[in-house]
Amino acid sequence: SLDGNIGTSQTPWPGSPSSRREMAELKYISGFGNECASEDPRCPGSLPKGQNNPQVCPYNLYAEQLSGSAFTCPRNTNKRSWLYRILPSVSHKPFESIDQGHVTHNWDEVGPDPNQLRWKPFEIPKASEKKVDFVSGLYTLCGAGDIKSNNGLAVHIFLCNSSMENRCFYNSDGDFLIVPQKGKLLIYTEFGKMSLQPNEICVIQRGMRFSVDVFEETRGYILEVYGVHFELPDLGPIGANGLANPRDFLIPVAWYEDRRVPGGYTVINKFQGKLFACKQDVSPFNVVAWHGNYTPYKYNLENFMVINAVAFDHADPSIFTVLTAKSLRPGVAIADFVIFPPRWGVADKTFRPPYYHRNCMSEFMGLIKGHYEAKQGGFLPGGGSLHSAMTPHGPDADCFEKASKAKLEPERIADGTMAFMFESSLSLAVTKWGLKTCSCLDENYYKCWEPLRSHFTPNSRSPTEPK
Repeated sequence: SLDGNIGTSQTPWPGSPSSRREMAELKYISGFGNECASEDPRCPGSLPKGQNNPQVCPYNLYAEQLSGSAFTCPRNTNKRSWLYRILPSVSHKPFESIDQGHVTHNWDEVGPDPNQLRWKPFEIPKASEKKVDFVSGLYTLCGAGDIKSNNGLAVHIFLCNSSMENRCFYNSDGDFLIVPQKGKLLIYTEFGKMSLQPNEICVIQRGMRFSVDVFEETRGYILEVYGVHFELPDLGPIGANGLANPRDFLIPVAWYEDRRVPGGYTVINKFQGKLFACKQDVSPFNVVAWHGNYTPYKYNLENFMVINAVAFDHADPSIFTVLTAKSLRPGVAIADFVIFPPRWGVADKTFRPPYYHRNCMSEFMGLIKGHYEAKQGGFLPGGGSLHSAMTPHGPDADCFEKASKAKLEPERIADGTMAFMFESSLSLAVTKWGLKTCSCLDENYYKCWEPLRSHFTPNSRSPTEPK
């Protein structure tokens, strides 16, 4: 079947009745990393039979391969798709440098800062004051590594209030993992269309052109990795099932528009950390059919199968990993995407919130909705925090006092909330915007630990200590 196992989006959508109807009718192919094939039903038989690059393609389309890995990668890591399009993507005017906005990969803009850092909700520009779309609303917050050697990552924030009109974007540097926190998105890609709302994520892989429509003030987080792609974590002793199951990842089905843009369509490219733009006369979303295993995809975080401790102590937070981008060192990631979803807490004789910790990894946390169990105040949806390598962190004083005295019985944790973490083995540098320019940095973050006091009783054992 050209459309594989198809799932239908049931998400209600803002905007006109036609917009809502269009979103409700979006279809997807199911499965992570699958070899898929899809063609727009308006052009049946548009996929060539038995070969990738015939002398003349059906409907007189152009064949174009998009490679996400070296040709000679092992089969299990080899990524490529074939696109059959009305015009090839090479048909454009030369690229020219444009205003860089707040996108940067210069990790030496300001000096390093080992302190615990927290940001209040990042402020979305008002449409009445200035229209800002997804690209012009990109702000680089922190990162590490080197794009030219294909090793590293960056964390961006997007703050926008307008749709991209006759503009698309593609990233020559790496993959974008997009985490919306406020507002709904309609994402056009060369492979088809995807809807996206808070509590869902999507990944737009390196080189894929996409455009974002929004219907209200919109905010979210982006984890960019370069040199590697996201994959599902190995399950080890967990076994065959659990965490994010492959069947729950959705890939758009083929959709094309044969649209000329007399005033010029703008293609924006991020290349070696800089933004460039070129003009072309047609929409880039002119792919009538495609097949391959290198595609964009989305995932609903509510489908995550939580694993948890059921006797005592904590399992490491790695049990909450949705996607990982591996380094060359076994078990060490360039970046992990980790969530803290609603679940049951039942551990006996255990301090249940996250413990105090110093980590060789860097931990950036964000909050999609609700509150985070270790910090009831201060850490808010749309904000973030960064605990750098070996910087101590953990529950605030109020959380510690309450959890130390709480009656240990089965309880629901994190209902109505969704916190997440971008964790990396690299030491992240914060940009000038993150430390100096934006007005959201919480200068009083450290004060949440100041009320901690000694409970040391050298002459008697704690009554809660096991005998």
